[in-house]
Amino acid sequence: MTDFHPELASARFIPRFNVGPVLLALARRTGTKAPAAPAGMTITTPIAPAGAGAPAVPLRVYRPSSVTGETPALLWMHGGGLVAGTAHQNEVSSIGFAQELGITVVSVDYRLAPAHRSPSALDDCHAAMLWLLENARSLGVDPARIAVGGESAGGGLAAALALLLHDRKVMTPALQLLRYPMLDDRTATRTDIDPRSMRGWSPKSNVFGWTSYLGHPPGGADVTPYEAPARREDFAGLAPAWIGVGSLDLFHDEDVEYARRLRAAGVACELDVVPGAFHGFDFVFQRTEVAQAFWRSQVDALRRALSP
Repeated sequence: MTDFHPELASARFIPRFNVGPVLLALARRTGTKAPAAPAGMTITTPIAPAGAGAPAVPLRVYRPSSVTGETPALLWMHGGGLVAGTAHQNEVSSIGFAQELGITVVSVDYRLAPAHRSPSALDDCHAAMLWLLENARSLGVDPARIAVGGESAGGGLAAALALLLHDRKVMTPALQLLRYPMLDDRTATRTDIDPRSMRGWSPKSNVFGWTSYLGHPPGGADVTPYEAPARREDFAGLAPAWIGVGSLDLFHDEDVEYARRLRAAGVACELDVVPGAFHGFDFVFQRTEVAQAFWRSQVDALRRALSP
């Protein structure tokens, strides 16, 4: 069992839990109301049209009221293990990015498993990007400076979206901002993981999330890179990336390996590994210096990538 970071030591008292049908139903009944916009921030809720037979995609757009002209943008995908979460889940982060960098942030309310299995979530994210590109000028967004990003499952979707945009020759994002991303379904099949220091997302939760999304147990040969980006073989030509993860995060190994493979393919990738940090530590202990440093690393990566 590995020690927590000194600033996160009280995490040892956080109960460990496994996400399943019962807990998922409870989670979906709470925290669904979007907060009001704070002073100085304009929040709108447009709808992006989707492909034939698919429902339109709700979005949440954050833009500082004081900015004029075209700004860079970040298309953001929330976390929730592919089975939970909302477009306003990362409200503090979205507003923070918009305020700190003077950018427009678009958060995607993608469809959730198990009711909507793969590729529903990615299709929604792709539809959101096409809407953002088509409406960039009217939104006051520079279409040449758009990053994709996400947290946990949303980070996996952001990485998958970067693959899809590359393969379909739509565009190359300025950056993939991947906050402890869920990239590899094969992690759910590992038997060598010690979960005692893990908080926020457990191996059993991971099995539930991947099974719900794929519609079958994870680890099989039929999982595509658009479902689990770590299944990708050729990383050449992809957008540059920032990947951040804690050393006690269930996704640590897959995230570090993803960064290694991006770099091996010649893709610029900044890797920020936080010693003794667990999944979602920056939300639970957001006032700590270690969480603030993690946040600054993301802001700085976006600033560099989105600068003219």
